[in-house]
Amino acid sequence: MTLRILNLALLVLFPIAWFAPLLRAAMLPIFGLNEISIISGLQSLWGTDVFLALVVTAFAIFAPYLKTIGLALVQFRLLDARTLPWLSYLGKLAMADIFLIALYVVVVKGVSRTHVEGAWGLYLFTACVLASIAISIAMARQGGLSDPRRAAGAPPPEDIRHPKTQGH
Repeated sequence: MTLRILNLALLVLFPIAWFAPLLRAAMLPIFGLNEISIISGLQSLWGTDVFLALVVTAFAIFAPYLKTIGLALVQFRLLDARTLPWLSYLGKLAMADIFLIALYVVVVKGVSRTHVEGAWGLYLFTACVLASIAISIAMARQGGLSDPRRAAGAPPPEDIRHPKTQGH
């Protein structure tokens, strides 16, 4: 039940993290700082490098969110547990670090004397990514990702090598 609540919370927290300020950057510390969010970073990427923006959008926004939605649907038995291996692959594609590297490239590219500091959105986004990884690991330990029958609530299969003995 706790994993369900945490996973549902990610459905709310991920979009907040996308719009929250990740970084504050300025040409010189004496000028005002411009806040950079995931969405504003993607907007900058779309203007400078469309291919990189497409890759980052797919792997930093869509993949983790679709994985989170898929896990929630499986947890509430609205999606067949046989989709769990696909969700596991989708989670591997959800490379948020690609977004962060691309964001740093955009921030540093063409800016010589820059003052950059982290903002609260960076910590929120990092927490969301780490929570998503932790939920996947916890589900795997419970058998949720490794055995789809257990994730769907089915009892574990009988071991045919050691059949239950009936009292004589």
